[in-house]
Amino acid sequence: MGALNSREDYIYWRLAYFFISEQGYRIIQLFENQKELWLEKIENKKVPIVRLLRQDLDWSSSMQRDIEFTASNGEKIRKQLGHGGLSILNIYISKFPPVDEYEYRLERPFIFPQGNKTSVSSVLLTSNQYESGFKSLSTRLEREVSFPIREEYSEEDVNAQKKATLNFAIQMAKKEKEIFTNGKPFFTYFFMIIQVAVFLLLELQGGSTNTSTLIKFGAKFNPYIYDGEWWRFITPIFLHIGFLHIAMNTLALYFLGPAVERIFGSVRFFLIYLFAGISGVIASFIFSPNISAGASGAIFGCFGALLYFALIYPKLFFRTMGSSVITVLVFNLIFGFTVSIVDNAGHLGGLAGGFLAAGILHFPKKKKPFLQLLFLLISAAIIYGSLFYGFRHSATGGNESSTMMLAQEYIKQENYEQAYDVLTTYTESNKPSAEVYFALSFIEINLGELKEAKSHLLKVIEMDPDLPEAYYNLALIYLEENDISNARENAEKAAEIKPSQEEYSELADELNRLLPSSAEGE
Repeated sequence: MGALNSREDYIYWRLAYFFISEQGYRIIQLFENQKELWLEKIENKKVPIVRLLRQDLDWSSSMQRDIEFTASNGEKIRKQLGHGGLSILNIYISKFPPVDEYEYRLERPFIFPQGNKTSVSSVLLTSNQYESGFKSLSTRLEREVSFPIREEYSEEDVNAQKKATLNFAIQMAKKEKEIFTNGKPFFTYFFMIIQVAVFLLLELQGGSTNTSTLIKFGAKFNPYIYDGEWWRFITPIFLHIGFLHIAMNTLALYFLGPAVERIFGSVRFFLIYLFAGISGVIASFIFSPNISAGASGAIFGCFGALLYFALIYPKLFFRTMGSSVITVLVFNLIFGFTVSIVDNAGHLGGLAGGFLAAGILHFPKKKKPFLQLLFLLISAAIIYGSLFYGFRHSATGGNESSTMMLAQEYIKQENYEQAYDVLTTYTESNKPSAEVYFALSFIEINLGELKEAKSHLLKVIEMDPDLPEAYYNLALIYLEENDISNARENAEKAAEIKPSQEEYSELADELNRLLPSSAEGE
């Protein structure tokens, strides 16, 4: 049998076990003599840092000096963590209390004088006063702290408790580390290489900011999706518009991708990334008629996967990366909503897609069948409902913006017949704007249908009397018909609305010179 009367040593390790195993604290520092232990719980800034000291106290003045030392050390920790304020729960385990008056030193927290940002609240656990000490400790922590205490403990008891405490801390640290070693960032770098290579290809084939090039290589273009080009839900993930776009997304993937791939493993990361990217494109398809491309939805999906990680392992998430992830995510969302060219629908769709995909796949070597099935059903319902809504919207005529985009694309290709079919089909079941009628008149001019073009231009002017291009084109049609008077009148109107346009003024001047001679000939 070992020596007895090691009760305070046992209480010291039993308290450490309570904080580590039941309250989720981690060891910051264990001093070499193992009589002083600092514990933290980073994921909850409201709870204090805990300092345990196993020391027999003699005079209260030495206690005060130790409290001041603790505050000084805490101030250094506060600065390292960058916290605005830090509270420390300082627990003494002593066989006897100090021989002189000491209670007043424990009544109020000690505030570190330089800056008043670090406070130390002290509690004394000592023989014959454990009940009041535990009561005070429970009040400070706002939760019950108590365990039965025998009169005597052997060294074997103490060592067993110490071993249990340290083993638990080691095992918890080992389990946490394993969560971050499920995969190496293979697919992160693979996707980075692919998107950079595709960007260079776009630049060589007409430019990554060229609309026709983007559409040719698979950008999200609603009219073509309506026509059955389903692959445009996938290909936009790998296309980027301009150098800044590719640079920002590649940098974001470089920093974010490895964390997600290490947590979920490479195969799961691959599936999460693509599912999130597709979800982002679907959301953009529903809510935005504009051409779009980029890996932003997939990258926001990485944020979504990390939010799922936070749902399952909240303590570990907030202790390791939580604050930075939440801060960057919120910043990106705010940035997206303040910059008009950003496809927020794609970002939010990707965020939701990443969260749902992570829920379906869960973590390597771990299963939650009911939860995974629930996520699968929710995801299927959302995807089906979104596509149904998107294509039903197309069946009822789509929207004017998409129609105009498709017509303009055909015009760029000088495919005037198809552009004409697109616009006339739209006008049959919708109320077109002046812009649609003007585009239709332009197509008709190129097809030689001047009568129809004139009719549509007159309608444009009726709807928008301040559109100089309509007057100019109408003047050209009248000139073609040898109606110099009406041609001059419309040319002058175009020049009046937009005097800076030289061709309008030149046409008006030319017609003014022609009109007198024309009148004499009559």
